[in-house]
Amino acid sequence: MPRPKLCRIISDMPDIQGFRPIGVPMPESEPVVLLYEEYEALKLMDYKGLTQEESSVLMDVSRPTFTRIYEKARRSVAQAFVEGRALVIEGGHYHACADEGCHRCRRANSGGACCRRDTKQSINKGDNYENCCARKGKCN
Repeated sequence: MPRPKLCRIISDMPDIQGFRPIGVPMPESEPVVLLYEEYEALKLMDYKGLTQEESSVLMDVSRPTFTRIYEKARRSVAQAFVEGRALVIEGGHYHACADEGCHRCRRANSGGACCRRDTKQSINKGDNYENCCARKGKCN
């Protein structure tokens, strides 16, 4: 039996629910699903210009795991563009964590840092995160 996935930290939810191609009726094609953590990976790498190492720390995953998430996101976007299908952003295994008022972090509620770790800290699992999140990285 595989090990249960830990949450991928995303900074905030996207402002949109997806995209739709112009001139293609929606019911004719099944939409391509882009998971929230895949959206976050695209945002960190392509929009904010961070490295994979920096992005993996912010999402609290290993660098190889981040690479897999990022590659899957790029394949999904490419599939939607090439096949003229809608792109829907939904689902995934994530924890939305804002710097202020994070509902899962004891530190954020007491005025300390949120569970999204500083990029200068070690990326080893458990460093600081283990002591910060109430459920120790497990999603609801």
